[in-house]
Amino acid sequence: QVQLVESGGGSVQPGGSLTLSCAASGFTFRGACMGWFRQATGKEREGITSIDFSDKPEYADSVKGRATIWRDNTKNTLYLRMNSLKAEDTAMYYCTTIGGSCSPASAGIFGRWGQGTQVTVSS
Repeated sequence: QVQLVESGGGSVQPGGSLTLSCAASGFTFRGACMGWFRQATGKEREGITSIDFSDKPEYADSVKGRATIWRDNTKNTLYLRMNSLKAEDTAMYYCTTIGGSCSPASAGIFGRWGQGTQVTVSS
């Protein structure tokens, strides 16, 4: 059974940074396309980043230049670092496996994800 547990969210001021973690189990993590998507209250899911088995990262335009995704296959853990956070980044962030095309656009559409971790950016 696929299990993904996100952590690291919290409240930060605009311009701040946060690192999110995702502990994975129940599947072969090192061979999987992984990613993150977010969903703000009342809005649609937005795929923001992906990383394939060879550690090739991709980012959506909304976070490009501010986000970094990486994975530690020895720990079965996925990470997301967000810098220069804006109020628009406020959302629940979900770690997910990605099926089909390994791309940010596929995050939250194909695969499995966890319960999420809340990121709130405000003054």
